[in-house]
Amino acid sequence: MSFWEDLWRGRSADFDSGSASTNAIELTKRHRQVSLTQQGAATGNLRVNLSWRMRTSDIGGPERGSLLRHPFQAFKPEVVQAHTQSMVNVDLDLGCMYELMDGSKGVVQPLGGFFGELNAPPYVKLSGDDRFGSGSGETIFVNLDHRDDIKRLLVFVYIYDQTPAFDRTHAVVTLYPSNGPRIEIGLDERHPQARSCAVVMIENNKGELTVRREVRFVYGFQAELDRLYGWGLQWGRGYKSKAGR
Repeated sequence: MSFWEDLWRGRSADFDSGSASTNAIELTKRHRQVSLTQQGAATGNLRVNLSWRMRTSDIGGPERGSLLRHPFQAFKPEVVQAHTQSMVNVDLDLGCMYELMDGSKGVVQPLGGFFGELNAPPYVKLSGDDRFGSGSGETIFVNLDHRDDIKRLLVFVYIYDQTPAFDRTHAVVTLYPSNGPRIEIGLDERHPQARSCAVVMIENNKGELTVRREVRFVYGFQAELDRLYGWGLQWGRGYKSKAGR
């Protein structure tokens, strides 16, 4: 590829965060569903990761000009500016509503300290609570060796501090099966007043485990997602302990 062709492409597709031997599957509005069973990935631990960062415009970093107008801009190092206290403080949380085959239902989430269990019901475990948008983000593990006990799982993201700011973050939920490519769902739609988002549904349909993109933003919290998907849980006001670094 020539130098000018590289500039024309905007150098936007040079990096892949996954394994070099596999390509990511991106679930979109047109391609919403994938079967873990057909991929041979319906066993072992399924890792579900939420990663996010503030948009450049909110951090205060300069917008990079067009490479066509300024072709040598590609060689100029980009100015990196740290987060400041003047920014809106956003705390995105990853959660999962579960329904098991025996009819038991519940939620795994940081709020209230419902971290779940991996080797016992509900076979869903939250690794921890990331309050600052670190590189590792938040991760939920699902024990698919107990897939026959799982009816459906709704993975969702919500904003804890009640500041509607989905439009100020780049958020991605990535599923890492035990086999095959990772599955990515980007939350790039602009819903500035939304406080919660149903991201992906994992369902056991007659023994076939499927992953379906939802990406449905709502203006309320978990109770509104519950009503939307008919979970039937009882919700109350919850709080977190004071964060420490």
